[in-house]
Amino acid sequence: MSATTAPYLTPEALTTFIRTALAEDVGDGDHSALAAIPAEARNRAKLLVKAEGVLAGVQLAELIFRQVDAGLTLTVQLEDGARVRHGDIAFTVEGPARSILTAERLVLNCMQRMSGIATCTANLTAQLAGTKARLLDTRKTTPNFRICEKWAVLIGGGVNHRYGLFDMIMLKDNHVDYAGGVAAAIAATHDYLRRTGRQLPIVVETRTLTEVEQALAAGGIDRIMLDNMPPRHCERLWRW
Repeated sequence: MSATTAPYLTPEALTTFIRTALAEDVGDGDHSALAAIPAEARNRAKLLVKAEGVLAGVQLAELIFRQVDAGLTLTVQLEDGARVRHGDIAFTVEGPARSILTAERLVLNCMQRMSGIATCTANLTAQLAGTKARLLDTRKTTPNFRICEKWAVLIGGGVNHRYGLFDMIMLKDNHVDYAGGVAAAIAATHDYLRRTGRQLPIVVETRTLTEVEQALAAGGIDRIMLDNMPPRHCERLWRW
């Protein structure tokens, strides 16, 4: 199975996510399966695709099944990033029937949401074809599901911006206003990085052409974002 890599996709982070999600869903036991299914029963299930799009979450599904029961065997037929249509089979899983049923909903919840995000990302990225523009994501993610949503953006061909508050300095409008302006915010940031010995990329959000000029004059930043600027201002910046 091909792997999507990113700094946040560590075995520890993925294991923690799966354990937390299973604790939320299973609690002290899947009593429906425990009550209705004999302990020795074995069975087979397949993941059936029901819509066109980009498949995402297959690697995660394998990890979930393995964590629920190491006796489950996954046979992958379509990998993450594959273009799929109604009727396709992404994979089959075989093993203890109780374990398949216990893992089923978490796998489906993750894959449905991740595939939706990957599909949307791929569709938007296709519109950028032939340009130097790249589609970046945000921190506006579902609490406790960021690792999957960011992962899905990568699978769909997008680019992760920052994972959290800790891996990038992003001076948004509120930071700029509280600091006393763009130049003051950038100067304070450079001082902070020197004092703390950190090396973090610096991104500045600007609302006007004047703020863009101020950011450029201050220097020492990695990216300037344009916050809700009218198209005519963006076109003017393009001509610069």
